[in-house]
This record gives sequence, structure tokens and C-alpha cells, in this order.
Amino acid sequence: MKTLRLLFGFALCATLLTSCYTEEIIINDNGPAISLNQLLQSYELWYVDINATQGFGETPYMEIAFTLSFDNGRLFANNNLVGIGSQGNGFGVQIGTYNAYDMILDVDHVIDGYNTFDVYQIDNNTIELYNPFNDTSYFLDGYQRSTFDYDFVFYDNIHYFLQEYEAWEKVYTSDFGVLNEFDNENYLQFLSGGNDSTFRSSQDINVNDPNTIFWDYTGVYGVGDVSGNMYLKTLTLDYDFFDNEFFELSVINDGTIELFHAASGTVYEFEGRGYIAYYRSSDTQGRITEKRSMPKKRKQKTPKVDNPRESKRNIGN
Repeated sequence: MKTLRLLFGFALCATLLTSCYTEEIIINDNGPAISLNQLLQSYELWYVDINATQGFGETPYMEIAFTLSFDNGRLFANNNLVGIGSQGNGFGVQIGTYNAYDMILDVDHVIDGYNTFDVYQIDNNTIELYNPFNDTSYFLDGYQRSTFDYDFVFYDNIHYFLQEYEAWEKVYTSDFGVLNEFDNENYLQFLSGGNDSTFRSSQDINVNDPNTIFWDYTGVYGVGDVSGNMYLKTLTLDYDFFDNEFFELSVINDGTIELFHAASGTVYEFEGRGYIAYYRSSDTQGRITEKRSMPKKRKQKTPKVDNPRESKRNIGN
């Protein structure tokens, strides 16, 4: 009798332990079942396809992240185009920590604090992160660093690259080209927030602190594509008091741009001053302690490529 009670006790303990423990298992059509942690770490980069977002809420750090990476509890993001591909060995910067269990992802962001997501696997390399607190879903596509086209992301979003410096200072004007009104402009600034297409220009000279620049004019700018050349863009500055200024825009490196003024044939070079590191998109833009206007949601397109190209710019310089 004592033996029977002992066996019954073991059976009961085993049943209770089994009923209290569950492990998240994801069915993988191309291999064995894996856990959520294994899924998140199966790709080095998760590209945030912001255009696929469903819902009207916003999770601040998701709105500005081009990529996310999950590394043993540490969460990394590429929030900036400056340095993308080289910063943090391609992972970007650490923005917080995470815990993954039972198809739930808990994130503790360095500024925005705690958020939780329900995770759904859409296909072999796509996941959905659903935030139940704001009823919004984000869709992420998985890539390895060796096959991720950083250049595509950079040039497809170059509109935002221009906004990642407090100001752009003219450092070179070619000897050739016809004299024109733009020769007098020495600083440009491209503002995020609002209509996300506002620029300012200044004729100040040799200003050490971008925050002390006196801006003579505020207008609207636009960046366009050039057919057949991903690395060349157009830049239009709308000056009300005379015709729009139209340029061909080339990126020399992550801190220098070249503007070819089509009407006069003049070439200008501008260098970025006051790099802005993006950490969030709600109350704080740029440096963590600096209060600035809220950047608009970044529009991105998923890079559908299998092989990286050699960059036309000097990444990280």
C-alpha cells in the first residue's frame, strides 16, 4: 500500500509539472520546430517595413528604426542613415533589452520604457509584432548582414539623411559655372517634423555653432530619383522670390554631399555640422536630453535583393 501511494505521488507530481510548463514552439516548414528566441536570432537584421504597418497607434522606437537586431537579450537598431552598414558592425546601436517567451516579446527601451508585443510568424522570413496597447502591427523582414543591401536603404531614404545634421555648411564652390544667386548661400538645413519638407538657408559665414546660425529664408524642398541611377538624386529648393533652385545631388560620404547647379553649371560641396543621433520619435529627437519637434513617420521600401553592392559612398566617413 505504501508503495502504491508512493507511485501515485510520483505520477501526480509529474502531471502537475507537465501542466505548469509550456515552451513556445514555432513550426518551421524548412526545418525543425524552433522557439521564439531562436526565430528572432535566426536573422541578424530585421528590416522594419514601415509602409506595411497596420493600425493608427505608434510605438516610438519602431517608427524610426530601419532595422532591429535581437542578440541574447540585447536589442539593437539602425535608426540613422549616417553610418548605416558600419555603425555597430552593421547592427547600429543598442536601444534596450528584451525577453521572448510563449510568442510574446517584452521590450524595455532605454527612453520609452516597457512595451509588449504578440509575435506571429507570417512566413519563413517575415514576422508581425502586434502591440495590444495601441492596436498596431509592425511587419519585419529577416536578412543576414552579408545579403542586406544597406546602400538601397540609404539611397531610397536619402530625404531623411539630409535631416541627420543640424546644418550643412558650404565648403567648396567650383571655379567654373555662371554667377548666380545661390552663390551667396553658405548654410542649408533640412527640418524633420511638420510637413517633413521644410528647408532653411543662410548667408552667414564661418559659424562654429550650428545653433547660432541666422536663417535668412525658410522654404520647401523635395528630393527626386534619377531614372537608371540609384546613386544620383535631384534636389529642388523652392525660393518664392525667384525661380526654384534645381540640383543634381550626389553623396561623397556620410558627411559630405555634392550639389550640381544645373542652371549655372556650378558645383558645390556641403559638409554636415552637428550630427543628430535618433533615439525616438515622440518627445525627443536627436540627442537624448534635447527637446525637438517630432519627426514624421519614415517611409521605407523593403530591399528585395539577394546580394549586396559595393557602395558608391564611403560608409562611415
